[in-house]
Amino acid sequence: MNIAIAQIKPVKGDIPANIQKHILVIQQASLLKASSIFFPELSLTGYEPELAKELAVNINDNQFDVFQEISDLKKITIGVGIPTLSNNEILISMLIFQPDQSRIVYSKQQLHEDEFPYFKNGNEQILLNVENERIAPAICYESLQMDHADKAVKLGAQIYIASVAKSKNGIDKAYAHYPDVAKNYKIPVLMSNCIGECDNFVSAGFSSVWNKEGKLMAQFDDQQEGVIIFNTETEKVTTQII
Repeated sequence: MNIAIAQIKPVKGDIPANIQKHILVIQQASLLKASSIFFPELSLTGYEPELAKELAVNINDNQFDVFQEISDLKKITIGVGIPTLSNNEILISMLIFQPDQSRIVYSKQQLHEDEFPYFKNGNEQILLNVENERIAPAICYESLQMDHADKAVKLGAQIYIASVAKSKNGIDKAYAHYPDVAKNYKIPVLMSNCIGECDNFVSAGFSSVWNKEGKLMAQFDDQQEGVIIFNTETEKVTTQII
């Protein structure tokens, strides 16, 4: 299976502009025969907790129908980041679009303490089935907690996707942690990070892929926007800068 991660520089708080950027990146991934693509944490708004209340959406908001249309047409699974509303609470979520299926949502279960004033925890781990491989999404802080990966693997995960918005310090922690996840559980780990200013820090990029032995297979730098595509059978990596 060809699975893609995106590295982009979101436009702060501008959902329509970010939708257009996502479409461009998805189209490039599809041309490279990706069967799925995942974007950074809160990729459609930028990581901006103080704006989350005004930007949060219902998961069925029709402005995202374009992703379903592309998913159906290109036969590609798409995971995008957005704050969502649930019972008058705001969650850090990934909206997921799969070919000819209803959209689903995964919400971050373990929040960093800085996020508590703005967000509530999600309460359910999901697995996505793409070409008979089971993918576990994880969102930023929780992806650095080994118990999150452990639970996902016990549920049957074969691939671990970390959708993040991390500073240089966070990337240093990620580069120590994700290879251990890969080696301990014998699963590939793919990290999608954004670049540019976020909240009160600068997101550092370095989106990366590790194989099931924990070997770093590919990475971007802190400036590039584009996609990394990893074939889970051959471990071949393709990168496309946009």
